[in-house]
Amino acid sequence: MFLESNNTQQKRGWIEVICGSMFSGKTEELIRRLKRARFAKQKVEIFKPQIDTRYHVENVVSHSGNEILSSPVPSSANILILASDVDVVGIDEAQFFDNELPNVCRELANRGVRVIVAGLDMDYTGKPFGAIPQLLATAEYVTKVHAICMHCGELAYISHRKIQNNALVVLGETESYEPLCRTCFNKAVHSHK
Repeated sequence: MFLESNNTQQKRGWIEVICGSMFSGKTEELIRRLKRARFAKQKVEIFKPQIDTRYHVENVVSHSGNEILSSPVPSSANILILASDVDVVGIDEAQFFDNELPNVCRELANRGVRVIVAGLDMDYTGKPFGAIPQLLATAEYVTKVHAICMHCGELAYISHRKIQNNALVVLGETESYEPLCRTCFNKAVHSHK
């Protein structure tokens, strides 16, 4: 710990990123870490983008049904306003936030807050998604989790969109997306051309 001149301890903050494809357990891992922090009597605040209402309007919910209460917010700036006097901030579906999210996370970490962010690292085309690449570059800890490829059983690396829609953000579940490995993703993309 860093010591200030009056011998009081200064809180140390940092950024953790949990990334991977859909159905890889990102939200499950986020919830696990946040519940452990609460068990340790730390003050925890959880945020998610307001647009994500797939499972619940307020709660962050994993595909397996594990959930934790959160505050839906319209932009990353709201996180700074609402996350006062906390030890840990959790942020789910980070790829849906604006490009200011990395600055918000850095500001929180500089204030001594542990920031845990979960999100897709790539969009459905295989390109880096939203603010996640910048967060990956500036985080102290990065955990990449993997789903299992729905076609061959290898480790999946991408969320392949099964429906015809070219919009970058299409909220959906197994009816719209499937995790695929690189080989099966390339086969799926080339078969649609």
